[in-house]
Amino acid sequence: MRSEGAGRPQGDGAVSRRLMVTYEVRSSRVVYDGIRMRVRVDEVVLPDGSTVTREVLERPDSVAIVALDEQQRLVLVQHYRHPVGALLWELPAGLCDREGESREETARRELAEETGVRAEVWITLVDLHLSPGVSTEAGRVYLAERLAIGPREGEAEGEEAFLTTRWLPLEEAVRWVLERRITNSLAVGGILAAARRVRTGARRTEPVQLAR
Repeated sequence: MRSEGAGRPQGDGAVSRRLMVTYEVRSSRVVYDGIRMRVRVDEVVLPDGSTVTREVLERPDSVAIVALDEQQRLVLVQHYRHPVGALLWELPAGLCDREGESREETARRELAEETGVRAEVWITLVDLHLSPGVSTEAGRVYLAERLAIGPREGEAEGEEAFLTTRWLPLEEAVRWVLERRITNSLAVGGILAAARRVRTGARRTEPVQLAR
């Protein structure tokens, strides 16, 4: 098994070339297989021939949504996150764990389930590797516009039954990020990307292919 990793960029700053180095996975074994995650231990051969052991958390990819209304407000959800023992303000989000459902379909469903909001226009804002030192999970954040607000879809379970929502001006959300009141990585990346797009008028409709 082989995987490719990026070495140090080469170049004069104007044009750079990425040196690709091949890393061999000599062995791999699953040590935990849970409901939403699996943990494996890989033995990886480095370019100098030495080996290291790396623990890898396998998780489905995820999506999040910056749902922006005509007043430049976005909807946030406050979610209890048990691993950090705190209520966090986040973007509506969810895992891509339904077979046959595209990322955009997952985003549409999660937005409606968590907030009751539906949108006509969907634009890819930013792609993120959420914790590439340990996890396979990659996230995509969408900008959703031309909103319609209705009742939440589906039946909420677990912590999601206790979600609260709040509409916040985009620029205030940026301040919350910089004041460390919003710390969820998908929310930080999505809010800052949305603010830049609004300020510059830039449009980005083509998704970026993540290196996996």
